[in-house]
Amino acid sequence: MFAHSRRWLYLTLCIIAIIAACTTLPGKNTQQAKQQTTKTQQHNAIIFVADGLRPDWVNASDTPALNEIREKGVTFLNSHSLFPTFTTANASAIATGHFLGDTGDFSNTIKVNTPVKSAKNSLVPYLENNAVLREVNKQFGANFLNEQSLLSAARKANFSTAALGKSGPVLIQDVTLQNGEPTLIFDDYTGKSEGVTLTPEITELLNKNSLPLITPGRGDNKQAGDSKTPGTKVANTAQQQYFADVTTKAILPLFKQRQKPFILVYWSRDPDGTQHNHGDSLNQLVPGINGETTKAARQNADKNLEQIITALKDLGLAETTNIFVTADHGFSTISKESKTSYAATLTYADVPKGFLPPSFVAIDLAKDLKLSLFDPDKNNTAINPPKGQFSRNSILAKDPKQPEIIVAANGGSDLIYLPNKANQKDLATKIVNSLLKQDYVSGIFVNNDLGKIPGTLSLEAIALKGSARTPQPSILVNFRSFDTGCGTPTACGAEISDTFLQQGQGMHGSFSRADTYNMMGAIGPDFKKGYKDLAPVSNADVPRTIAKALNINLRPLGKLTGRVLNEALVGQPDTIQSKSFVLESQPASNGLKTVLKYQTVGKTRYFDVAGFPGRTLGL
Repeated sequence: MFAHSRRWLYLTLCIIAIIAACTTLPGKNTQQAKQQTTKTQQHNAIIFVADGLRPDWVNASDTPALNEIREKGVTFLNSHSLFPTFTTANASAIATGHFLGDTGDFSNTIKVNTPVKSAKNSLVPYLENNAVLREVNKQFGANFLNEQSLLSAARKANFSTAALGKSGPVLIQDVTLQNGEPTLIFDDYTGKSEGVTLTPEITELLNKNSLPLITPGRGDNKQAGDSKTPGTKVANTAQQQYFADVTTKAILPLFKQRQKPFILVYWSRDPDGTQHNHGDSLNQLVPGINGETTKAARQNADKNLEQIITALKDLGLAETTNIFVTADHGFSTISKESKTSYAATLTYADVPKGFLPPSFVAIDLAKDLKLSLFDPDKNNTAINPPKGQFSRNSILAKDPKQPEIIVAANGGSDLIYLPNKANQKDLATKIVNSLLKQDYVSGIFVNNDLGKIPGTLSLEAIALKGSARTPQPSILVNFRSFDTGCGTPTACGAEISDTFLQQGQGMHGSFSRADTYNMMGAIGPDFKKGYKDLAPVSNADVPRTIAKALNINLRPLGKLTGRVLNEALVGQPDTIQSKSFVLESQPASNGLKTVLKYQTVGKTRYFDVAGFPGRTLGL
């Protein structure tokens, strides 16, 4: 009798529990179910690169979409571009998670093994060109970066993958891509012979949405002007609207239809392209890159991002898609002033009197070392500076077929190569001593193989010596940078630049904190909400963090890697330990010494600023 009553009691209690479970706190149950669904669904990622975007100019009025990500998601307050702070260099880091000593993409213009046909048979090609990238790839084992990219790993893991925007960095995101492989590529060359062939599937979607099969040009935005004519007064709106429309009307709907996870890289040429070419400050340091035209460029990039976010919401993809925003580098206003340069004393047709001409480093070295100058981009044509001649890149030699020195001019810093191993060490010392006399120099880095030279630090000290396949620079020269006085130094930096652009226009590439300080933020299901990350972070951390969040296996070959930003991910501790260091070279005979400030998290290094004290902004 007692056992029978006990069974009825248990049965009654079970029924009550079931009813309670089905009727109590419906809102909480719905939320729990929603969280469980999100956890079991595979997440996606969009890496949005706002080329050349400076953090100090992101705000609620001009860039609301970017600002909202920083406010509601993760904002990285201690962010870093990799030095040299150039586009393709940092594109290689965003693609692979490796520092430049491993990827070999040391700057936008580098030396390669043999002349590149698509770069006018030059040994020092400019890499923001698809045909050039393909040729360079062939020289270095079909992958000049020597590392697997995030997109390559993702497509092999059955993710849908795409990269859109600026030519050069876009193809670098999946540089080993072969015809027939599934990554979708849209850049300046789409629809042309240099472009990646569009698949029938994506062609049909473009036609269906009345989108062109050929990328529109930049129009007036491409006009850089000259020393007497201001550059562009408009942002790159038409071309970027095309990329945004392709993303939101064709690619994202296609990815949703496939019902599998995706990674998409959107590389916004603005504000970079407009900051380079703007016509707001011809030959003047103020307002420099802080005028109305560059403001319109920031707004243009933000508009693209807002369109993508809206599409994710409309397609029901917002809750499962992470968005990581980064800039490849910061930016500075160009200065062309020097009191010590021989090159600045000469007269040139399109250079204001007393200003530095393009290739001023090569001209000054040739004068000092009594070598002749030749243009590697024009079949080694002889260059005669006293007759007003200059080039972009330079060979210094008695015979151009046997170059003593090759200078790859890049902007805020230059690369110097010494191909003749017989006299490398002696010549390196002479070059350094010559550079130490110039007021436009602020910091010199020398290949470890050349030994220690007073006044310089090694390439290894800044992670430029690793497993790279491409030729390592012998010397890297950083140029002077300074504050033009707007009250926020990183927002109004200026730098000496080896470029065809004019004083008052924009450049990057230096070790100034205005160039190493880049915009970084993240939002989405795998990132914390309202979190301010004070730890040092860099572009090399981006792909490794996305790979961790999406459970993609990146297999590094080299050892110079970024880290996973665990502190920014959901469920991980908020704090992480970092340390700060200062490294100084031995002083040169004139007292100058290269000083490097950097931080570490574990074995990962973050380079803040470097140069000669008093000549580098932020040092």
